[in-house]
Amino acid sequence: MNYAINVPKEAGLPDDLKTLLTPEQIQKRVREIAKQINSDYQGKSLYVLCVLENAFMFTADLVRAIDLPVICEFIKPMFSETAFGTGTKLEIFFQPEKDVTGHHVLLVEGILQAGITSEFLTRTLLGRGAASVKVATFLDRQAARRVAVQPDYFGFLVAENYVVGYGLGGPHLGRNLEYVAATTIKAPEEAAV
Repeated sequence: MNYAINVPKEAGLPDDLKTLLTPEQIQKRVREIAKQINSDYQGKSLYVLCVLENAFMFTADLVRAIDLPVICEFIKPMFSETAFGTGTKLEIFFQPEKDVTGHHVLLVEGILQAGITSEFLTRTLLGRGAASVKVATFLDRQAARRVAVQPDYFGFLVAENYVVGYGLGGPHLGRNLEYVAATTIKAPEEAAV
């Protein structure tokens, strides 16, 4: 069998991809964010909590650029909507649960949109005894915000509704692109929570 098939990384993605961020722009901004984090947490250790799935590439590059002792863990939020009176109630769960007592937690997201997940996780982690919780996001789409939450660190502001690349994609294709591209076609199962 011949497995050497030359298929571009963009195969299976929409045809209208428009590059928003180059690999060089991304890496420069990651180093700038890490420099600020190093300054803010000087003399402390940091508990980095990566929110899967969109943040895995950003987290990997960010923790490599941080010059502090780092604990790096991963969580995956899950959502459930149930009927509640005349509307619906959104419940957020995350697994595995982490012991963050006394730690300075950096919650790392790939894209901050509605803010519901970030607000919930921040509140929950503080309630579980974290010494502090700050949010770092690679992309910040403020126009989609539904709750009053602002990241402490962000890579880039975006206005585009659907982006792929650098760990972002929905549900699976496009995550391996080394750049970020916009598309006008909504990916299936994409959540904006």
